Amino acid sequence: MTISLVIDLAVLAASVVLLQAYLGRRVANPSGLPYPPGPKPLPLVGNLFDAPKHDSSKIFSAWGKQYGELVHMSMFGEHFVIINSLRVAEDLLEKRSKKYSDKPVIPLIELTGWDWNLGLLPYGDRWRVRRREIHQQFRAEKVDDYAPVVMKHAHQLLDNLLNTPANYQSHLKHYVGAVILKITYDYDVAHEDDRYVYMAERAAGIGGTLFVPGGTLANVFPILCHLPAWLPGMEFKRQAEECMKLTTEMRNMPVEYVKRQMKSGAPSACVTSELIRRFSNSNGLSTDSEDVIKDVSAVAYAGGAETTAASLKTAILIMLLHPDATREAQREIDSVIGNARLPTLDDRGSMPYVDAFFREVLRWHPVTPLSVPRKASEDDVYEGYFIPKGATVVQNTWAIHHDEQLYDEPSMFKPERFLERDGSLSDRYPMTLFGMGRRICPGRYLADSAIWAAIALILAVFDIAKAKDENGRDIEIAEAYTDAIVSHPLPFACSIKPRTRGAESLVREEAGAVQNGTA
Repeated sequence: MTISLVIDLAVLAASVVLLQAYLGRRVANPSGLPYPPGPKPLPLVGNLFDAPKHDSSKIFSAWGKQYGELVHMSMFGEHFVIINSLRVAEDLLEKRSKKYSDKPVIPLIELTGWDWNLGLLPYGDRWRVRRREIHQQFRAEKVDDYAPVVMKHAHQLLDNLLNTPANYQSHLKHYVGAVILKITYDYDVAHEDDRYVYMAERAAGIGGTLFVPGGTLANVFPILCHLPAWLPGMEFKRQAEECMKLTTEMRNMPVEYVKRQMKSGAPSACVTSELIRRFSNSNGLSTDSEDVIKDVSAVAYAGGAETTAASLKTAILIMLLHPDATREAQREIDSVIGNARLPTLDDRGSMPYVDAFFREVLRWHPVTPLSVPRKASEDDVYEGYFIPKGATVVQNTWAIHHDEQLYDEPSMFKPERFLERDGSLSDRYPMTLFGMGRRICPGRYLADSAIWAAIALILAVFDIAKAKDENGRDIEIAEAYTDAIVSHPLPFACSIKPRTRGAESLVREEAGAVQNGTA
C-alpha cells in the first residue's frame, strides 16, 4: 500500500468521523438561544480558518472589541468560548465555578504523558486529592519556611549573572529549577546541563505548543493520533512521543532519588519526603499513595518552573526597555537598604515601588496569556447566550490585563498604577495571572516570593542596557513573545553589569558564604 493511498484512506475516514460529529453536535442546542457572538463559521469546519495561528491572546482580544466580552467560535462541531473581561471571568469562573472547573478532553495531553498534571486533570476525586496535598505544601504560611532556600539561590543567581551575563536566560532557568527542586526533592541542581531542569523545560515547551487552541488538528480530530508518526504531517505525534518519555522520567526519577536518600539514612527534609512519611504505613506505600506523591511532587516543579522563568525573562526585558521605572526602583532600594547589604524578603514591606514594579511585570505580559483551558461541565446560559456542555472555555488573561477599563494606558509599563497617591502600595494585584476560581494556581505564593526576590536583587546589583554590535551601535530589541500556553520573550541580547564595585563585592561575599555553608 502506497503512502498516498494510506493518506487518502485516513482523510476519507476522518471526513466521515468529522461529518458524523458535526451533524451530531449542530443540533445540540436545546435552549433555542444564540451562542455568544463571534466570527461567522463555515459549514462543517466552523472557524477553522479564523483560529489564530500566532498572537492568539491578542487576536482574541481584538475579537472581544468587535464582538463583545464573551466570544464564541467552533471547529468541526467543537465549541470554544473566550472570556475577554474580568467581569465575565468573575461571573463564570468564580461565581459559577462548579460549572467551569472541569478540563476539556485534549487528546494530546494523554499522548504526551501530561495526564498526571494537576492543571490538566478533569475535575473530580483524583483532582481534589492532589489539589489538597499540593495546597498544604505550598500555602502562604508554609512558603514562609522556604524563604532561606529562595534567598540562597537568588544570591547564586547574582553570582552567575556576574560571571557570565550573556548566559542570563540559562541562569534564570537554573535559579528557578534550583529553588523548586530543592524544596520538592531536596535535590541540588547541577551548575550546568542538569537533567531534571532539561526534562521539565523541554516537556513543557512541547506541551505548551500542542495544547493551545489551534495548536494541532489532532485536538479536534483524534483519529489523527492513530496514524503512524512517519507519515507526512505527523510532526505533532513525533513531538508527543518525545514528550511522553520526558514526562514519564520527570514523574518517576526524582521520587526514586528521594527514596534512595531516605533509605541510606541521609537527612532529607522536602515536600516528597514529608509526603512519603505521612502516606507510609507498616507495609510501606500503597500504589495509590505512591501515585499521589509522584503527581504532587512532579506538578510542583512542572507547574512552577516554566512560568516563573518566563516572568523573570520578562522582568529583564522590562529593565532594558523601561530605564526610567528601573532607575526609580533602584533609587528606592538605595534609600531603604543602602550599600552595605543586599535586599531580603524581609525588606519587601519597606519598598512599595519595587513591589509595584514587580506587580507590573506580572501584569504587562502575563506568562499564561490564555491561562489553562477549562470545560463547561453542563449547559449554561449567560446574559442571554447559550454555552453548551463540553465547550472549551478560555480565560484571556492578556485581554484582562490590557483592559482600559481596569488599567489606564495598559500597553505602557507603569508601576505607579499599583501605588496609592501617598506612595504606599495599593491592594491591587494582578491575581488573574494565576487563574481564577477552584482552578487558581496553588503554587502562587512560592512563585510570588521567588520572582520578587530575584527582581529586587537584580535591581539592587545590576544595570541592564542594550547590547552593542561590532560597530558600537545599540542592538534594538523587539517586544516579541512565543505563542504557547507559557509565553516567553524571544531571545534578546543585553548588557548586564554591576552598578558599583561595592555591589559586586557584596555578591562575591554572599556567593562565598553559600559555598562555605555559612549563608
